[in-house]
Amino acid sequence: MLSSSLAFSPHRLATSTAAVRRSTSSTITMRDRGKNRKPMQRGRYLSTEAIQAVQSLKRATLSGAPAGSAVATDPKLRRLLKADMVAVFRELAAQGEAHLALKVFEEIRKEHWYKPRLFWYVDLITVLARKGLRSEVGKACSYLKREQLEPDTDGFNLLLKTLLDAEFTQLTMDCFRLMKLWDTEPDRTTYITLVKGLESLGEMDLSAKMRLEAESDYGALWDFFDEEETTET
Repeated sequence: MLSSSLAFSPHRLATSTAAVRRSTSSTITMRDRGKNRKPMQRGRYLSTEAIQAVQSLKRATLSGAPAGSAVATDPKLRRLLKADMVAVFRELAAQGEAHLALKVFEEIRKEHWYKPRLFWYVDLITVLARKGLRSEVGKACSYLKREQLEPDTDGFNLLLKTLLDAEFTQLTMDCFRLMKLWDTEPDRTTYITLVKGLESLGEMDLSAKMRLEAESDYGALWDFFDEEETTET
């Protein structure tokens, strides 16, 4: 029989206490489920059907099919509901799939439920411009000119900046006129975007014209403009 002094030896007690401490201090790590989340579309998840349509269209073009025929014949795209079809278009634009995004957008415009949204055009023109597809940018702007949209100053400001960054001077001025035609009031940001952008492109006469127009609408605009330049410096 073991003696009581051996059974309760300080060494065994210390070892047991250390084991308990190691056990209680161990941390449990959980897998980050965020890594498995579906692609996002500005505050919403893509449905399974939308994801499958995006993947199907990309596979078709990788196998050599033109974007137009891939979109026209894809059965998964044809079965989508309105929200999913728009989500597919915006996801393709976000992924830089410019030709596919354009063709899907053209299909959306044929749908009976279609109601134009300026931010769709901003998404489309942005990806087309980034890919250097100048004729396609012109085509998208020609579609825009046929629409009748609700006033949206912020949306037009984004569109004007996108066109100026891609050096589309004439389309920029066309869209500025369209902006006023649709009763969208230019604000300070509109004029500052135009003046700076046109100057950067060497369009000094147009820039000066925008300055004069801005001064007639905003007497204190250039005080604000000077403050902005000082802040940047």
